[in-house]
Amino acid sequence: MNIEKVKNELKHHIGDVATIKYHLGRNKYEEYNVTIKELYNRIFLVEMKNEDKKVKSFSYSDIITRTIRITY
Repeated sequence: MNIEKVKNELKHHIGDVATIKYHLGRNKYEEYNVTIKELYNRIFLVEMKNEDKKVKSFSYSDIITRTIRITY
């Protein structure tokens, strides 16, 4: 898997609701319910589905290295 494949996959899911499981290390995870908002050259933005609607950014390499896992 390379960055272009990851971008193309995410491009089809812009505006969709997804779940991101973020691996923090040592069997610790954070899970976010998000909407995929925007794609840029090296990162993509997601909007959190909680009450304050924060925006977080992740890199495409996070998906490749399995630091995050996205479920649509």
